[in-house]
Amino acid sequence: MRQLPNLITVFRIALVVPTGWCLAYGDYGTALLLMAIAGGSDAVDGALARRYAWTTPFGAFADPLADKLLIGVTFLILLLQGHVPLWVAAIVIARDVVIVGGVMLYSLLIERIDIAPTFISKANTAVQIVMLILLLVQLLDAAILSPLAAWLVDPWGFALVGLLGIASGLDYVITWSYRAFRTSRSSS
Repeated sequence: MRQLPNLITVFRIALVVPTGWCLAYGDYGTALLLMAIAGGSDAVDGALARRYAWTTPFGAFADPLADKLLIGVTFLILLLQGHVPLWVAAIVIARDVVIVGGVMLYSLLIERIDIAPTFISKANTAVQIVMLILLLVQLLDAAILSPLAAWLVDPWGFALVGLLGIASGLDYVITWSYRAFRTSRSSS
């Protein structure tokens, strides 16, 4: 049972391919359903891991990776389809590339790093997911919901995703640069 949260995380990673496929072929309803399943399973695996102390190094690495893969693929496909502005997708993807690159460099040059998302990073991921869900609702052309979703997505959702992406990216860069500076000074 201890590995159940990890199995759920692997399932979430496996959902990236069919979600991307549905998005690429304009099946936004199924893509929305798959994203909802991924979001629900994310909540379940996190709750199980915390409640029963079933945390593992694999889970600490794979859980945020599952989120980043699903969000990144979704933003990229919706960008290519013209539903997301380039600047928004660039912020989302560049932030994740900078963070992953920073973690790799820090681990290689300084010390092993334990991945621990900050509050602003969690808020950033939550807003990205909500914005993508609203965008998919907009693309479904549902009578009442789609116009409301469209109003929330552009410009408000895009602006919030951009601002939180920049703020959380800077938070990581500043925090870990300072930590690297302190660590290198104390070891000299």
